[in-house]
Amino acid sequence: MTGRTRDSWHGLCPPVAVSILLATLVGPCVLARSEPLSTPTASQSFAPGERYIYSISWLGIPAGAAVMQVTDMPVPPRRPLMRLLTTARSNAFVSIFYPVDNRIESILDVETLTPQRMVFRRREGRRENDFSYTFRHAEGEVVAVKDGVAETIAIPPGTQDAISCLYYLRSLPSLVPGSSLVMNVHHDKKNYKLQVKVEELERVEGPWGSVEAVRVLAVMPFRGIFMNEGNIRVWLTNDIHHIPVMMKAKVMIGSVVARLVDGWRTPPAP
Repeated sequence: MTGRTRDSWHGLCPPVAVSILLATLVGPCVLARSEPLSTPTASQSFAPGERYIYSISWLGIPAGAAVMQVTDMPVPPRRPLMRLLTTARSNAFVSIFYPVDNRIESILDVETLTPQRMVFRRREGRRENDFSYTFRHAEGEVVAVKDGVAETIAIPPGTQDAISCLYYLRSLPSLVPGSSLVMNVHHDKKNYKLQVKVEELERVEGPWGSVEAVRVLAVMPFRGIFMNEGNIRVWLTNDIHHIPVMMKAKVMIGSVVARLVDGWRTPPAP
């Protein structure tokens, strides 16, 4: 295997697609339109018990699977919180070259839709890292710890992490084609402003049927943990739930595609 091909597998895997593809859709949103946004409401878009399974492919080759789920907190907290959990694993074929077994957990404040703490256990090839981020929004800072080394960093108001960002986006009442979002994200001890463009409505098909979806483009100012070489597109159902049904990102060679394959259910009427 050439060095470039090995780099391509590295670009494919961490943490195989779903949350990473969505790691660019982050932060408090400012809609570039005259219409004001209403306050997002978590209970209308997602709730504990939600669990989506995605297949990951690279150049049409099956590469792994990812699971995104929402659960209650193990111990009832003093204020409303949810646990957002994403896991990603390479399949047997990819694991021959570059095994991946990643886990990301984010604790979300249900009322403000801001992250309180995020823990990322990265297991990729021979690399093993443990990250944690404790957000102190009132103080405007985050305590970032990588492999036991801590650093306190200033953050803008409402900063999101790589998991909570998706759920904030899903909680917006509408995503209108032609609009754009300016977002804040804290990633790898740095703060970024990202732009997300709402492009078009398209039909997307899967084992669950055919749905109308909003195609969203995330403009990447950095390579990020997905090692993508270009922008990322995400297809969200055009309803109050905004379920991510497909994601696509260009990597060093070809593209990675994540497709929803299980966990689909007809959401109850709001």
